[in-house]
Amino acid sequence: MIAQTDPGIYSAGIKQHKIVFQLTTDDTLAHKSLMKQLNNITSVAPDTKIEVVCHGPGLNMLVKGKSPVQEKIKELKKKDIVFMACEFSMNERNVPKDKIIPEAGFVKAGIIEIVTRQEEGWSYIKSGF
Repeated sequence: MIAQTDPGIYSAGIKQHKIVFQLTTDDTLAHKSLMKQLNNITSVAPDTKIEVVCHGPGLNMLVKGKSPVQEKIKELKKKDIVFMACEFSMNERNVPKDKIIPEAGFVKAGIIEIVTRQEEGWSYIKSGF
């Protein structure tokens, strides 16, 4: 298998990956695991476009004072990884925009953002355990 013997194939410009991650858990171990996965992806395929959509309980990863990974998000943002907070989840949980970490953006409905990305050809990964 060429991918296993030559990891450089991913960075050789053969294909730019586009991945949308869905995060719906407030499990901080899952948040930390996601950060590791994102670093692994960008170390092998640095041109990969990545968007992480947080909704439901997963919104907590983007809430100031609740996110154990905010510093890691800051570093990943420098690699052009996008983090999005679902406004429906924010309204449901009474989380105003100013309580979301500044590294994150906003989408009206997280699940619609994920579906839209899939329709645009992005790969979908459900994050968590």
